[in-house]
Amino acid sequence: MSQQRPGDSSGRHAVPALPDLPEATVARLPEYLRALHNLAEAGNDTVSSEGLAAAAGVNSAKLRKDLSHLGSYGTRGVGYDVALLIEQIEYVLGLHQRRAVALVGVGNLGHALAGYAGFGSRGFRIAALFDADPSRVGERINGLVVQHIEDLPEIAAAESIAIGVIATPAAAAQSVADQLVAAGVTSILNFAPCVLSVPEGSTCARLISPSSCRYFRSTSTARHR
Repeated sequence: MSQQRPGDSSGRHAVPALPDLPEATVARLPEYLRALHNLAEAGNDTVSSEGLAAAAGVNSAKLRKDLSHLGSYGTRGVGYDVALLIEQIEYVLGLHQRRAVALVGVGNLGHALAGYAGFGSRGFRIAALFDADPSRVGERINGLVVQHIEDLPEIAAAESIAIGVIATPAAAAQSVADQLVAAGVTSILNFAPCVLSVPEGSTCARLISPSSCRYFRSTSTARHR
């Protein structure tokens, strides 16, 4: 069996919608994506299941089962097409769309995230910066002016913010998450060293570190109220 591009209607296994995938599989997809990008950057066009599993830190049987949910079975004797598998995983994770991001907290970490090129390369656009510290409000970072967190609802609506990135101290993170959800933001990338609680129906995602480019879109990272 061979891999198939998203939207292919040839009758082979199509990429399923994200809700149809097991939660554990969704949680591992970002690791596969990170490993695949590293392989592509190293000039690899194909990769065996064993090679990809080793690069992602999982066993090959689990990897093959996970990718079978995407309709990806590789090619016997060849392995997986790296570029095509990247496309399939990004499609399932929604990274083929360019999504507007609000970054809350512009301390040292926030400054670094505001200029992090990995967001753009993975389909994210930093559209707004926020902070609760009056001394930070009005500061310009990478072409964006820092807004007060109180202005979040209006700006989130105007910019169609899809994702909120929390780069605040742990003590402020839950309040920020609540404000993001109240403003209609349904996905959160949490950099604060804490577990967030979000209302049922909101997806909480975690980006462990900028260098690893690990994008998690799983409710397992949050305690639902």
